[in-house]
Amino acid sequence: MTPLYSVILLTLLAGLAMPVGAMIAHYERIQPIWLEAELMHGITAFGGGALLSAIALVLVPEGIEYFSAGAAAILFLTGGFAFMFLDIQLSKSDTSMSQLVAMLSDFIPESLALGAAFALGNINGVLLAALIAMQNVPEGFNAFRELKASSHYRPCIIILWFVLLAMTGPIAGVIALLWLVEWPSVISGIMLFASGGILYAVFQDIAPQVVLEKHWAPPMGAVMGFAFGLVGYMLT
Repeated sequence: MTPLYSVILLTLLAGLAMPVGAMIAHYERIQPIWLEAELMHGITAFGGGALLSAIALVLVPEGIEYFSAGAAAILFLTGGFAFMFLDIQLSKSDTSMSQLVAMLSDFIPESLALGAAFALGNINGVLLAALIAMQNVPEGFNAFRELKASSHYRPCIIILWFVLLAMTGPIAGVIALLWLVEWPSVISGIMLFASGGILYAVFQDIAPQVVLEKHWAPPMGAVMGFAFGLVGYMLT
């Protein structure tokens, strides 16, 4: 399969993990309630651990190749500050659409990084797609529940929105692959910028949802998610 078709397919599959998470949230009925809560917190932690492994094993190692330590740190911090600023703006307009924008703010940089990985000829692109998908399932799950509780939209409409959001992944990935392939330093910069933003999202949005009073198993989901990324990295 050519890199172009690989990017389209992998970004699409990673994006479709969001409506999959939404459908799980719509249909799941786990009893007892305490088991449902612990499982959902564990799944959220798994997604956070998977993203951390993507940052540590794929994005940052590739991103620092063309930059000095100072320049790399500035790009990384800029990504974090950009996500923080967007987060602040979204919190001021607490509407149902802000939930969708928040999901896009994660997924589009991830898709750009995935397309960039293939542009650099990085075989870890498949691993990165898998890690993004692992994170998108719990994100879609949680976003669906929040939208359903805070809006009047029917579940099928919300899930359709999530499917449409998944379509933005191939667009971003193809842009990075076709238009940035001749500028590897720009691609590395995108990876560092995305890494900073994703790390901010992990500790701002994902990690706080993991804590469950008097339950100690959910944080192990983060360890398992990182281990998943570690095994994939070593196998490739």
